[in-house]
Amino acid sequence: MPGKVSRRTFTKAGAAAMGLAAVSASRVLGANEKVRLGFIGVANRGGQLMDAFREHADAEFVVLCDVDRNILAAAAKKAGGAVETCSDFRKLYERKDLNAVVIATPDHWHAIQTVDACEAGLDVYVEKPLSITVKEGRRMVEAARRKKRIVQVGLHRRSSPLYADLAKLIGGGKIGKVTVARCYRLSNMHPAGIGKCDAAKPPAHLDWDMWLGPRPARPYQENIHPYKFRWWHLYSSQMANWGVHYLDAIRWATGEQAPVSVCAMGGRFAVDDDRTVPDTMEAVFEFPSGRLAVFGQYEGSGNPALASGEVEFRGTQGTIYSSERTFQIVPERGGQFQDREPRMKPETVSVKGSNQGLTALHARDFLDCVKSRKAPHADVEIGHRSTTLALLANISLATRQRLEWDAATETITNSPDANKLLHYDYRKPWVLR
Repeated sequence: MPGKVSRRTFTKAGAAAMGLAAVSASRVLGANEKVRLGFIGVANRGGQLMDAFREHADAEFVVLCDVDRNILAAAAKKAGGAVETCSDFRKLYERKDLNAVVIATPDHWHAIQTVDACEAGLDVYVEKPLSITVKEGRRMVEAARRKKRIVQVGLHRRSSPLYADLAKLIGGGKIGKVTVARCYRLSNMHPAGIGKCDAAKPPAHLDWDMWLGPRPARPYQENIHPYKFRWWHLYSSQMANWGVHYLDAIRWATGEQAPVSVCAMGGRFAVDDDRTVPDTMEAVFEFPSGRLAVFGQYEGSGNPALASGEVEFRGTQGTIYSSERTFQIVPERGGQFQDREPRMKPETVSVKGSNQGLTALHARDFLDCVKSRKAPHADVEIGHRSTTLALLANISLATRQRLEWDAATETITNSPDANKLLHYDYRKPWVLR
């Protein structure tokens, strides 16, 4: 099959990732010492991450950074007022009193900020999606390995005991061969979506040029900052925002590393707003072991697409519907020419806890790994592999092509035009080291 990657290739990659366990950090911490943290980007998800890390007594907030002074002031007040603040993330990397940074900026900033943090000798917790281009993601992995840094990606299901059990169950063949897994982003944003706004002068409390960073200069609009950037393809996408979470869970549960082909279709079919991403989209990923993963972004309708849960695993013996706190096994029955008796018993498994509780578990894993130097649950290589799926789907949609993917070389083998979209030229003076 074109683009197929050998198990040996991925065994080597996995060994390299786990090699972090044998690395001695330049800033070794004792088990009872506090991890001194800087936070970059403290709106929305950044604020949630502050809440998650605050649950751990060994997490010490040292400095907060944001390009919006109002957001920064509110976050500092929430942190108790003793924390320092700044508007330029580079100031954090000049300090000698930090152990790690937590990055929750818009997606187009993740690569520069993560690589520079690694170069400064800092460990990193960076939100998903890991990057906005495939080449950025690989450079982030290389920087983490070169500088022997712990880099945890915010795929918090990787710290879920329930998903860990699910991965063992599916990997052990309990529901037979899984041939299809499905997941969706559902939100009926018809008719107005994120709205329409005219270009305007940036508010005095926002450094708009810094917010844009490596992306082209453009006028400010109220429906971009602080959160609606996720509907603008230069800064994010719903495919990457939501799809990466679920596709990572599918990769983990099925043991897949990378697809061999990707095809996405969709467009702006129902919502009349300023967005530059689809309101309706479906992406299909084919894996070398013989299975499909499907992600649907439906923002013109919000009714459930699955019988229950957030991810569906369709096996030959049974189907699993999973969420963050529970999964249900529904037995299969034989179809045409087959025995109609149930092929297994129904089962429901649940764990206690909330979404924020799961993020706190993920933060706990990061803090522990900063001290132990072991690979975190969502190591940067894991985050890169899962983010790549979403980014390839966006490229497929942009080029209107089914893409053949060689995961070993990280190239698209059937389209030179699509291959050009694996990265972009940064606006000066920004560079990726």
